[in-house]
Amino acid sequence: MMDPKEAYDSWSAQYDKDHNRTRDMEAQVLRSTLAPLTFHRVLEIGCGTGKNTAWLVGSAQHITAIDLSEGMLDVARDKIRSARVCFRQADVLQPWDFVEGTYDLITFCLTLEHIEHLAPVLLAAATVLDARGHLYIGELHPFKQYSGSKARFVTENGTQVVRCHDHHVSDFLSAASAAGLELISLGEHFDNDDRETTPRILSLLFRKR
Repeated sequence: MMDPKEAYDSWSAQYDKDHNRTRDMEAQVLRSTLAPLTFHRVLEIGCGTGKNTAWLVGSAQHITAIDLSEGMLDVARDKIRSARVCFRQADVLQPWDFVEGTYDLITFCLTLEHIEHLAPVLLAAATVLDARGHLYIGELHPFKQYSGSKARFVTENGTQVVRCHDHHVSDFLSAASAAGLELISLGEHFDNDDRETTPRILSLLFRKR
């Protein structure tokens, strides 16, 4: 399996062109989940090529958009040229020196599967979240992970699999609760809305107590 930074740097040039139901569904879920909210300052963790940044910037006054992969960020910077967005290369497992004040919305999109221990990261996020601010998580559903599904892409050298960690729904809830976050909504999202199949995306919306 490939290290996430190396993998996404390699994947970045073709990421937007690949057929990717997980990427596309998570983008739809984020929009439907966050559309009712009002937010001004956003910390977007795992912005990738800017698939969600482009929508968030329509409502936010400022976005700090970070990603581990400089390759993915290069694509995002080319696509989104707005003074309201600051793109930063950063590793959330290191000190959070990329933050700019506090935020009323923090998003994690297809990111936490690459992080082994959730609690320290969600605690760090809660620390820079405004009181009553929201934190959104959109991830590959654990049921998909249990069946062996992982982030992967095809190169001339074959299929490359990105290193991932399985997280149970209770892992997300326990880590968030310990960080002082209360669950507002939990969604399970299915291909073609077919609830007789395995759900593809898990969405979680929390609010800071």
